[in-house]
Amino acid sequence: MSESEDQQSCGQRRKPVDALQLGPRKRPSATDPLVHYGHHFGRTVHTLCNFQALLTNGILRMGELADTPEENFTAEERCEHRVFQELLKSVAGLEERLMQGGDDELTKGASGARGDDTKSLKGSVLDWITPKGQNLVPPLARNIKVDHGFHHERTGALLCPAGLDWSNSETKAKLKSGEIIVTGDQWPLFLYADYYYDPEDPWNGLFRSALLVCAYRHVFTSPSSVDREPKATRSGNARIHGMTRVTLPSIAYIATQIRFSLTSSPVFSRTDTVTDSERFYNSVLDIFEDPDEKQEVNDLTVWWNRQIFPSYSTAQRPPVKNSALARIREKRARTKEVSAGDGDGGSV
Repeated sequence: MSESEDQQSCGQRRKPVDALQLGPRKRPSATDPLVHYGHHFGRTVHTLCNFQALLTNGILRMGELADTPEENFTAEERCEHRVFQELLKSVAGLEERLMQGGDDELTKGASGARGDDTKSLKGSVLDWITPKGQNLVPPLARNIKVDHGFHHERTGALLCPAGLDWSNSETKAKLKSGEIIVTGDQWPLFLYADYYYDPEDPWNGLFRSALLVCAYRHVFTSPSSVDREPKATRSGNARIHGMTRVTLPSIAYIATQIRFSLTSSPVFSRTDTVTDSERFYNSVLDIFEDPDEKQEVNDLTVWWNRQIFPSYSTAQRPPVKNSALARIREKRARTKEVSAGDGDGGSV
């Protein structure tokens, strides 16, 4: 090779990258907005739904089946359509985008949020169930769950189905060995305030445990808000998504997350027959949607809103006496009375 050819070849050769220098900054990849909506939807509306089926059936209801009477659909189909409508209401213009697909992005968002919450709650739940100033005996590993669940005194007592006596050695042994199989619709004691279950009044304290509230604040407001200390430097998930009220599915979601954290199962899976998470989640949603339980569920919703959103109030507070607002309303009321009197006097 001649000297000129060698120089040309060298000129075409790529300059080697200097490993000791900071390379060019990569452009941030734009996340599809549907992934963002999927995060919030999975936490607050439905975390285990099949988005592809939900979109397909929902679009069908809006098109070919739009004129079909509501009573022609099953209770399950009506519930599914309500979930679809909640999805459409989550953001303006979403309907047009969903018509072109988008189930993959929504699925990615919902599963991503669920995975993030599962990971962040794993260690925090152990902190919350440890009595202040004490240690769990034996101690529980934060990253290995083989000794969790019914294999440990503390987690076993919290997971023990309401109605069973964890202090009974025979019951405890059967739960530990798997001889007693716990299905998802056998609700654990940790759902109850003070972990106390009254068989004569099963609604008493249900879904009102301090453990549930801690986990809800951790996920929706900020981890630091659990201890009522405003240390968070970023807005929590509730504020990011404009959430000002607790949704019933979000309570079911948090309960499902805590239940999994306490078990010995290493990986969250909707089809896991051991933890039976999907049945548990759906059984909680079922009672929340049961018309016969409406009064108790309404009371529960008010209670939760007061725990998470301090400014929440269902009471109509009257304006302060002698305030400008009170005087305006007082004058308006007198004007209406006079007008009503004139109208009655002029009638035949």
